[in-house]
Amino acid sequence: MNTSGTSNPNDTTMDEWSMASIRVACVILSLSFMVGAPGNLLVIWTILKHVKKRSHTVVLILHLAIADLLVLITLPLWIYSLANSWIFGQVMCKATAYVVNACMYSSVFLLTIMSVERLVAIRYPFKMLGLKNVDMLKKCLGVMWFSAFLLGIPVILTLYVDKNDDGTPQCAFKKFTSVSELFCVCLETSMGFVIPFSILAICYCQVARELKQIRSTAKRRTTVLISSVVLAFALLWLPHHILNITDVIILSTGISEPTYKEFIVHIAGALVFISSAVNPVLYAFAARNFQGGLRNSGFVKLFLDVASNSLKNKRTLRVGEVQDSTTQSEL
Repeated sequence: MNTSGTSNPNDTTMDEWSMASIRVACVILSLSFMVGAPGNLLVIWTILKHVKKRSHTVVLILHLAIADLLVLITLPLWIYSLANSWIFGQVMCKATAYVVNACMYSSVFLLTIMSVERLVAIRYPFKMLGLKNVDMLKKCLGVMWFSAFLLGIPVILTLYVDKNDDGTPQCAFKKFTSVSELFCVCLETSMGFVIPFSILAICYCQVARELKQIRSTAKRRTTVLISSVVLAFALLWLPHHILNITDVIILSTGISEPTYKEFIVHIAGALVFISSAVNPVLYAFAARNFQGGLRNSGFVKLFLDVASNSLKNKRTLRVGEVQDSTTQSEL
């Protein structure tokens, strides 16, 4: 019997799932761009325009918004590519992927710095006096951005424009078939997720314990805000890194890829971009108790509250140190 003209029902079903995942991903990416781009611009404008005395936390939030905005401005290219094909060339393919990957590292590093800073501020407040200076922060941010852009380089080696099964050119990852590509995947998952979030887990277990003894509402509010940003980032990036671990297992064991992987890849990729759009929404929820006009909007009052709380704690600690030293000299 000649079966060349028949179609496999499983293939048809998977094609339908693939098309459905593309449509869902395009909707998610479009919403992420429409919400995230103006939202992060508003965060950047608010901090630069209205918060003159910026605490370390506010400066870190500013850099996080910049990293998120850099990711989101690449979205129109990805949306067009998913809906049609990649027509922007090999260089643009590697460049946009590099920006997304480098900003992923910068975001997770910024969140790690924020979380460690929260722990030290709550548990070892007097030690913060030696750490909270402009030069220290600038050096820390310089090392962070340099490390992020350095760690983003491997994606340039593992990404290229290729035609998919229907002949449409797309900017897609290579199939992981070599030790070097295996190394790139392990590097991304370990440095971009496992190690930072292990540190984050330790920090917030300690912070949760210390918060029970803290009466300061402002300090609690700042800690809860940063915790929500960290949790959202972890949940939205988790599927992507699970896929990375799956690739490592497939390459190591030689088993075949699951037929539904393309569907999961589209959804996991869309979730990654949501992580860059969700922070302004979280800030808006945190600012809902701060009422005012445009000049003194909730966003403005939120970041002023975060900054003033940190600076007030710093002044209080300095006064305490002066009093202690005066008492000791009298004795």
